[in-house]
Amino acid sequence: MEPSSEQPVFGPELGEFTDREQRAAEANDEEGMKTGTTTVGLTTDEGVVLATDMRASMGHMVSSKDVQKVEQIHPTGALTIAGSVSAAQSLISTLRAETNLYEARRGKDMSMQALSTLTGNLLRSGAFFIVQPILGGVDDEGAHIYSIDALGGTTEEEYTVTGSGSQYALGVLEQEFESGLSIDDAKTVATKAIKSAVERDLASGNGINVAVVTEDGVEISRHKEIDDLL
Repeated sequence: MEPSSEQPVFGPELGEFTDREQRAAEANDEEGMKTGTTTVGLTTDEGVVLATDMRASMGHMVSSKDVQKVEQIHPTGALTIAGSVSAAQSLISTLRAETNLYEARRGKDMSMQALSTLTGNLLRSGAFFIVQPILGGVDDEGAHIYSIDALGGTTEEEYTVTGSGSQYALGVLEQEFESGLSIDDAKTVATKAIKSAVERDLASGNGINVAVVTEDGVEISRHKEIDDLL
């Protein structure tokens, strides 16, 4: 059966999410693993660069030193995570399923505008407490970076940051970012921003994840030594 022509392209197609209150209580449980985190996203003429640290915390303890905080969710789109690890993993799985379903039913990939709206709508549903992602991707209209808050508010930016180390990373981006950066230059700027946060934010550290997204796809790399990229 073909989907109705009136169905919004950004609405979830897999069904409703229930147990909002229970999910919120679980997310606020201090025993849960959180990413703490610094994540950054930058646009370039060729695509987007996303970068994150690799540390997860549980209370005042470092619970993991090797967390993958940026994941591919679309043939030419990726998402960083900050906040509750379990909720972020669930959000990523849901977005992958939704984009695959969209492509199978419509014969084309979801646009970044539609994907950002879908992500915001999922967060507003209350099913993914507490996650503050950055969405980056490329479509027919070019490269896009979206800052999405934990309540689903969505803003398109040239560059943005999330997580506990945001203030340190943002200072670097304000000084280093300029329109027309190459992919390699954007990777350097993103790395400098993550390094600045790691040196000052106790919840960030243990290496860097970098995702480069172009019209050809998503390439994600992991580096335990941040200085290897500088």
